[in-house]
Formats: sequence, structure tokens, C-alpha cells
Amino acid sequence: MGDPKEAEAEGPPAGAAVRGGLSLLSQGESEEPSAQGSALFLGGNEVKSRAVVKYSSAPPRTAFARLEEKTDLKLPPANWLRESAKLGPAGTTILGNSKKSKPFSSFGMAYGFIDSVGNDVDVVSDSENIKKLLKIPYSKSHVSMAVHRIGRTLLLDELDIQELFMRSSQTGDWTWLKEFYQRLIDQKWQRKKKSKEHWYQKAILSKFLYYSINGDGAAQPVPSTAEQQESSSSDQTDDSQGASWPAPFEMPSSVSEDPSASSQGLKNDFVRNILWTFEDIHMLVGSNMPIFGGGRYPAVSLRLRDNNKPINVLTGIDYWLDNLICNVPELVMCFHVNGIVQKYEMIKTEEIPNLENSNFSTKVIKDIAQNILSFLKSNCTKEGHTYWLFKASGSDIVKLYDLTTLCEETEDKYQNPFTMPVAILLYKVACNMMMKKNQNKKHYGTIRTLLLNCLKLLDKSRHPQIIASANYMLSELFQLDEPKKDENSESPLNENSDESYSEEEEEMPDSDENGSYSTSSDPSDDSKAVAVIKSVGELSVPEKYKSIHQIRPSCAFPVCHDTEERCRLVLSYVLEGLKSVDSSIKKESDLPAADPSTPIPLKYEDESTRGGPEGPEQQMALFLDKMGSLQKGNYSSQSGMIPGSWQHKMKLQLILKSSKAYYVLSDAAMSLQKYGRALRYIKLALQSHDTYCCLCTNMLSEVLLFLSQYLTLCGDIQLMLAQNANNRAAHLEEFHYQTKEDQEILHSLHRESSCQGFAWATDLSTDLESQLSVSCKCYEAANEILQFSGLKSQNPEHYVQVLKRMGNIRNEIGVFYMNQAAALQSERVVSKSVSAAEQQLWKKSFSCFEKGIHNFESIEDATNAALLLCNTGRLMRICAQAHCGAGDEFKREFSPEEGLYYNKAIDYYLKALRSLGTRDIHPAVWDSVNWELSTTYFTMATLQQDYAPLSRKAQEQIEKEVSEAMMKSLKYCDVDSVSARQPLCQYRAATIHHRLASMYHSCLRNQVGDEHLRKQHRVLADLHYTKATKLFQLLKDAPCELLRVQLERVAFAEFQMTSQNSNVGKLKTLSGALDIMVRTEHAFQLIQKELVEEFGQPKSGDAAPAADASPSLSREEVMKLLSIFESRLSFLLLQSIKLLSSAKKKTSNNIEEDTVLKTNKHIYSQLLRATANKSATLLERVNVIVHLLGQLATAGSTASSSAVQ
Repeated sequence: MGDPKEAEAEGPPAGAAVRGGLSLLSQGESEEPSAQGSALFLGGNEVKSRAVVKYSSAPPRTAFARLEEKTDLKLPPANWLRESAKLGPAGTTILGNSKKSKPFSSFGMAYGFIDSVGNDVDVVSDSENIKKLLKIPYSKSHVSMAVHRIGRTLLLDELDIQELFMRSSQTGDWTWLKEFYQRLIDQKWQRKKKSKEHWYQKAILSKFLYYSINGDGAAQPVPSTAEQQESSSSDQTDDSQGASWPAPFEMPSSVSEDPSASSQGLKNDFVRNILWTFEDIHMLVGSNMPIFGGGRYPAVSLRLRDNNKPINVLTGIDYWLDNLICNVPELVMCFHVNGIVQKYEMIKTEEIPNLENSNFSTKVIKDIAQNILSFLKSNCTKEGHTYWLFKASGSDIVKLYDLTTLCEETEDKYQNPFTMPVAILLYKVACNMMMKKNQNKKHYGTIRTLLLNCLKLLDKSRHPQIIASANYMLSELFQLDEPKKDENSESPLNENSDESYSEEEEEMPDSDENGSYSTSSDPSDDSKAVAVIKSVGELSVPEKYKSIHQIRPSCAFPVCHDTEERCRLVLSYVLEGLKSVDSSIKKESDLPAADPSTPIPLKYEDESTRGGPEGPEQQMALFLDKMGSLQKGNYSSQSGMIPGSWQHKMKLQLILKSSKAYYVLSDAAMSLQKYGRALRYIKLALQSHDTYCCLCTNMLSEVLLFLSQYLTLCGDIQLMLAQNANNRAAHLEEFHYQTKEDQEILHSLHRESSCQGFAWATDLSTDLESQLSVSCKCYEAANEILQFSGLKSQNPEHYVQVLKRMGNIRNEIGVFYMNQAAALQSERVVSKSVSAAEQQLWKKSFSCFEKGIHNFESIEDATNAALLLCNTGRLMRICAQAHCGAGDEFKREFSPEEGLYYNKAIDYYLKALRSLGTRDIHPAVWDSVNWELSTTYFTMATLQQDYAPLSRKAQEQIEKEVSEAMMKSLKYCDVDSVSARQPLCQYRAATIHHRLASMYHSCLRNQVGDEHLRKQHRVLADLHYTKATKLFQLLKDAPCELLRVQLERVAFAEFQMTSQNSNVGKLKTLSGALDIMVRTEHAFQLIQKELVEEFGQPKSGDAAPAADASPSLSREEVMKLLSIFESRLSFLLLQSIKLLSSAKKKTSNNIEEDTVLKTNKHIYSQLLRATANKSATLLERVNVIVHLLGQLATAGSTASSSAVQ
């Protein structure tokens, strides 16, 4: 074994600061096996042992002073029982004169090394207890130990029956155990006093050790016998005081700050704490063994032996285990006879098992250790219970009792003084694991079990703080914002960790292979024992109790199938925590307990919330003032809690947790479209938050962010309620429903606050305008919080969402007012002028749109800004329409106000297009804005054309403006892109061309003079008629429009013919006109098809009156157009016959003209006969026209083909 390792195991690490004699090893060093551990090879049997010093308060190691022969150890050295620099602050503890370890010594160590407890350490105990257990098969001494299970770790403490029953006779504590002990184990129990020899040996060892650190100290006269006895008695008194049992444990008020409770004796009393790995067993061991070093011997243990008494097996095991635990390679033994030093002897640690009279097998010791650990882990299964491992003096039977179960059979289970230390340790281990919860979610099940077992041990009236804190931690285990994918079976939360365990474990069945635990020849003797080892010899048999402890039942974290179930669990823990806090606040004016069957009256709803429009605004202003004042640290609790007290801190945490849970519940209800329920939950979340605000002395930015999120969700809910008014009754019922749990939480909130700070936001109104207004105010408040708290830059995503919602709700309100204005306009019959109410609605709507546009522009949301600009344009068009009825319908002219508003609308649509930039950003919105812009231009042009403002403008100017507006409308009317709107665009474009052609046709008729202008109008009219015809022919549902355009083209040809003088020119024009007539066949075929379908639909009764008009066909219009068509066709045919007849007289031999003349005469005669029949139905008349047009077309094609020939 190398020197560096030996020195390193005890001394401080390189570079570590040593303050006040304490040397703490850093985590990295303490966990480094190569630097801190060693394997010992003893007697050919390899036993793996590794010791890592985790903590040491020993002074730097010094060499021991070798005493001269004949030194009388009965004489005290000059430094005896005095402090010395060599001793350090540990003082006499180093030299073995310490008071015996406290009953809770393992808890003191566990508190100091919480990371190890419940996880990677099997046993925590004093080294003396470990040695006593491993010596059980060799020793006849009694064994009495308390065993506690924390996770996979066992805590072992000496249970001093002598001391315990002495206390019992004085205080009455543990009386039940004393009675049980006397009844089943030792009927004639009495206190056994320690012998004089014991105190003599103790004193001589102490003097020897003091001599060894002070070689040059002069001997002092031997004190008288009386002095010796006094010294001994004082030692005895100190000893009894040091081991005294604390009263039933009371947790100090500062549990969260100082849970180690050192004032109660729960502190680490050992000079060093060592992480000792013996084979596969990991132990955290406390040791006070003095270690000397320096010079040739860097680390040795020093022992004093009576030369007349040979070393036995028990002593050998004792020395060997001490050296293994402390990683000391050598043992120095000083032999004396009657206190006179004889000689020194140096023995290597690995040679100790082979000493004469002290032979023992290290392999057997290993088997004993493994068997005892397996036995205890298999039977000490209930966390929080106190088990008692007992072997009577001289007996071979080892028994294990569950003292907690025995104690519960008595009246007061809190007589067990271990209850509180165990509860606190469970709590501390859970706390420690919680600190690392984000790294290791698989331990959630373990943490939950630790906390639930902790709560089982505590009395609600005595320990409200720990109960409240444990419940809060339980609520923290459930991730409220957990994504749904984490809830399936593959989630780490539901994996069965090897380290987890069950909170309610069944005792494992007995098995011959694993040792029989509960069979005995005397049933009455063992009826109370949990398990029994029938003979200590069994412990030496390898794997007699093999590895049962490694098969640990798993403790899976409860699977919550949905968000609501998870939140409800959280709220149940929050409620228990709140109850615990409230019960600890003593105040005369405490509110009476809530009756679960009676709803809490909501008296705080004042009428201002539904009074005039000023109510919500005032409340909103008050709320914002309050939020601002919270920044300055105002505090207004009604229950009288002291700021900074544990109640105050814990209640703040619990209330914040409840508000988060209610928020998540509300969000889940929102996604299920249960808006009434969602509003109820967000109301509870905001009430919780209001109480938090009242209690808070320093508002955290995180909490303000939560509030902004709550208000945003509240705004969403109010908006959805406004949009789903048809299901109002169901929403109302859900809103007013309350669970018992919610009532009790609300009751706790009412102890601190009236909870009315957010009443303006959570009222379920029946008025649409009010709901939209409240929704808007929620978003505004959320935005205000982000603005004044500086959270805007830290949470850009949330800020963008809030502004989007503000823009959206302002759009909704703007549309609401706009629709109201449109409704008022449609109802206005008598009054021709615009009412003040309409104008007020326009202003409100415009204001909302303007603010919404600003919201979207501030976050560079071009698409939504364009939509709001589009809506503003629509508002301008409504304003324009409102001014159209200002005069008599017959004298009506397009007014300047109409022009102004239409131009404003056009400006807004153009802004919308500029906002979008290109069609690629959002094609649907782009197309929609283009369509609206085209419609506005078209409407304005149509109105100017139909109601020309001739009193203000010249005809030419009006025609020019109409032409420009129509052409702009065409520009924004996309007829080529294939979309659902394409037929509409084609119809619009065809109508525009038709109107322009009609306008130029009209100009041509009315114009006199300028031939150039007339020619221009003629060309334009012909061009637009042609384009209109082509577009109408593409549409299947506009036969009347196509017919009308063609008739106007015929009239245009007739007008041109009147100005022609030559017959040839007239014949040419007539031929063109008849050709146009032939082309109307398509329109008549469409009309014919619709009429056939219309007459074919009814199954009974008269068909004709059943359908006066098909959905897309006006019979009256068809009849009117048909009559005009018949007359014009008749006229054209007659004129054609006349001209062709006169031409025939002049020139014969024209076969083509003869054929045409003959055909025309034939068709003309058929037409006359058809029109003469007044009883013919519409369908019959259409059929005749289709037939005649077919003949004309055939004749025309024949004539043209013959002409070619």
C-alpha cells in the first residue's frame, strides 16, 4: 500500500482550504477511486475494501511519542484532559474520551450527506454499530439497534435499552416498550451498573493517548482514590448526559433554513465521515478512532493491550475493521502490565486476521455483512417505520420488531422519539432530489413516496410548516405545462427505476432458500417479531439470505390520463398546504370554516361592472394603478400574516401554484370549446393571483408574466363566448358550477383578499358589445403589464401574441360597429339624411380599425394589417352608401360625399396592397384586396354613369371619369388566374366592357360634329362589345346578359346602317347584323336548357306557375329580350329581303344572293307565323328561335362555301 494513498485517505486534499480544523473533500476528489480507495489482499482471500474520507475535523496528523519502558500509565500526564494546538478544535474527542454517540448519530450524518441517502448508500451508521453487527456470530453480547429505511438506505443507531428505560421511569416515555420488553424478553429487568474495572481501563487508555501526543510531558502525582472516584463519577455523569434521549421531537420554526436541528442533538458528532465500500456494500460510516502519522509511519492506529490478556477473535476483528474503515495500513500495539509500559509491536492490517489466538476468515466476515444487510433490507420494508434489531445477551436468536406498529397500538404514536427525525430525513432527502428533478425525472415516483411517507408520520397540529412544504413539493412534481407526448407509457416519469420503491410494500414470503425468518419453538415469544434469525451461525453461511434487497418493488409515478386530472392532483396538494398554513395563523378574527355544501357568496360584484360604459374602464384604471403600486412593495394581507414569515412565504408559493393549475385547466377547457368552464377556471386563476398581489411585497417579473398570460387567455375566452352566443345557457351553467375543492381554496384566498381585483375581466355578460369590450381590455391590460414591467423585450413571442390578439379584437369590434351602422342604414326609410347614431358608430368602428392597424404594423404583420385596411375601406364604402339616398330618386345625382368616401376606400385598399407588397406573401389576401378595390372602382363608375352629376360636371368629364374608373376596375380584376373567384371576375370584366360599349354607343348617337371623335367612339364601342361578348360566352350562367349585349351590337349596326347610302354597304352591315343574331344561338340554347330543367322539376300540378323564375333566370327578362329579339330579327330579315330583291332586278345570275334571298324569305315567313301564335309558351318560342337560327347558320355556311367554289 503506497504512502501517497495512505496520507490522502486521512489528510485534506491538495489545495483545499482548512478552516478551524475542518477539512472537506471536494466532490471530485471524494469520488475518485484511484486516489482515495485501496484493495486489501488478506490471507490469500481477496476482500475488496475502499475508504473515501468525505469529511474530517481532525487536526493535521502528528507522529505518536513512543513511551519508554516502565512508564507508569496510572500517573496522568501534564496535558491530560487539556486542550492543545495538536489536538485542534476536536479536543478530547480525538483521544477516545468522547461522550458516547447520540441516539440519532446516523441521522446527523445523513443530514450532512443527503445526496447519498436513499440513493447510492446501503447503510449509514457509527463504525461501532457496524463492528457490533459483524461480530454477532462470534460474540455473546447483546445487540440492540434501531433500524430505519429511507429509500434503499438503512440507518442504524444503537438503541440503549438501559438508558431508554432509565428515562422511561423518570418521564413516562417509552413505557409501552418497557412493558413489552419485560413481558416478552426479560421479566426481571433492572439497570446494570458498569464495573469499576471498566472505568479503570477507560482512564488508563485516556492517559496513554495523552502521553503519546506529548512525549516530553512530565508525570504528575497520582491522585488519591477519592479523586479517582470523583473523576470516574464525573465521567459517568457526562456519559449519561451525552446519551440522554431528547424529548418528543419538536421541529424548530426555521425548518427550511436549518432542518438539521443541531440544537436537538441531530448533528454530525464524528471526527470523520467515511464512505466505506466493503465488497458490494456501500456504507457511510462515522469514526472517532485516533490516527497518528509522520516519519516512517504515515498512518497508524495506536492500541493499548494488557500483556496478561491475549488478543481474542473479537478484539482482532475490532482492530481489523477499524483499520479498514479508516484506510490505515498498520497497527501499533503498546503492551502493559498493571499500567507499566512493557513494549511496542507493529502489525500490518492484512496480518491481523492471522494473529495467534485471533484467527478469523475475512471471507466469513464478508458473508456475515452481506447476510445481515440482506436480512434487514428484506424485512425493514416500510419507510418511516422504526425497526428494532435485538439479540439478548448469551442468546443465538436475533429478532426484528416493528416498533412503529407496536407503538400505534398505544394511545399516542408520537411517543416514538424517532418519528420526527425520520420524517425530517424523508423530507430532506425529497428536497435534495427535488433540486435535481430536471436532470432526473425518473425519480419523481421516489420523491412522491418519500413525501407521502413523511406526511404520514407528522401531526398536522404540531408540524404545519413541514406539512405545507411537503404538499407544495408534491404539487411541484406534476409538470402543469407538460406536453401530451410525455403522458404515454414511454415517458421517463413512468419508467420503473431500479432505485424506486413502493410506498406500501408487502412483506416478502418466507423461503427456505433465503432463510426462515419467523419460525420459532416458542410462538408466544415471536408473535410480535417481524422476522427472526434462528441461529447466529446462519449468518456465516455464504448467501444464506441472498440478495433479496436487490429486487426492489418499483414505485411508478401516477399516470395522469389528461391535463385536468393532473391539475386536480396538484390542487388537492395545494389545498392541503393552504389548510396547514391557515391553521398555523392564530387570529381572533379568523373566518369561519367553509361549509362544503354551501357556495361562497360572491358579494364583491358591484354594479359598476355592468353599469355604464365607464364601469370597466374605471376598474381597469384601478387595476393598473394597483399593478404599478405593487412595484413599490405595498402589502395588504387581511389575515395578519407577518411578511417574511414561513407562513407568508409558503402561502405565496401555494397560491401561485394554484393560479398556474387553474390557468392550465382553463386553457384545456378552452381547447375543448367548454368556454363557460374555461372562464370559471381563469376567474379562479385571477382570484388566486389577486390574493398573491395582496400578499406580495416584491413582485417578481416572472409572476407579472404569468398575469399577462392569464389576462391574454381571459381575453380569448371572452371573445369565444361572444362568438358562440347560441350556446349561452350551457356556458352559463358551467361557469356557475363549483367543486368542493375550489370552494375551500377560494375560502383560503378570502382570508387574505376580497379577490375582486379582476372582477371586470371575468364577468359572464350576455351583451355582445360588452363581451368584446372586456376581451379587448384584457389584452390591453396584458400589454400594459408587459410595457411597464420591461418584460416586452425578454418575452418577444408573448408580446407579439398579445399585440396580434389586440389587433384581432379591435378588428372584431370595428366590424361589430360597422355592421350595426349598416343595419341602421338599411332601416332608414323616412329620414334621408345620415343620423348622428350612424356617424357615432362610424367613428367607433374607424377608431378600432385604426388602433388594430397600428398593433399589426408595430409587429410587422403585413397580412393582418392589410386585412384591417381592407375592412376600413369597406367602412368607407358603407359611409358612401349612406349618402346616396340624400335626394329624390328621379333627380338623384352622384354626390361629392359619395365620391369622397369612395376615394377614401380606394386609398385604404391601395395601402393594403402596399402593405402586402407582392402576391407571394399571402395570395388569398392579395386577391381579396384586389377584388374589393376593383369592386369599389366599378361601383363608383356605375353610380357616376347611372346617376351622372350633370348639375356639377360636363358630360364629357363624367364620361372620362367613368371610363378611367372602369379601366382601373378592370386592372384589379384578374380574369386569367384559375380560382373560385374567376367566374365572378369574368362576369365583372364582361359587365365593365358592356357598360363602356353602351356608353360609347350612346355618345355616338348623341354626338354631332367632330368626325374624328365619332370614329374613335365607334371603334371603342365595337371593341368593348366584342370583348364583352367573348367574356359572357365563357360563362354558363349569364345567357340574358350575352343576349342583351348581342342585341345592343345589332342596334349599333342598325345605327351605322342609317348613315349608309349605298345598297352594297347596307347589305354588308345587314349581313354582319344577321351574323351577330346567329351567334346568339348559344345564349338561347342555355335559356332553353334552363327552361327544360325548370319545367322538368315539378312532379304534380301546373308546371308553369310553380316556377316563375329559376334561381339564375328571370322569365320576365327572357320574355322581354325574346320579344325584342323577334322584332329585330324580323326587321333585319325584311330589310335583307328588300335589298336583295332590288339588287336582283338590277343584276341577275348571282346564285349566292339568290340562295340567301330564298332562305331569308323562308325564315321570315316562319318567324311571322311563330310570332302570330299568341298562345305559344316561352319554351316553344325559344325552341322556334333556336330552330330558325340554326337554319340561318346553315344557310350562311352553304352560301359561303358556294361562294368559295
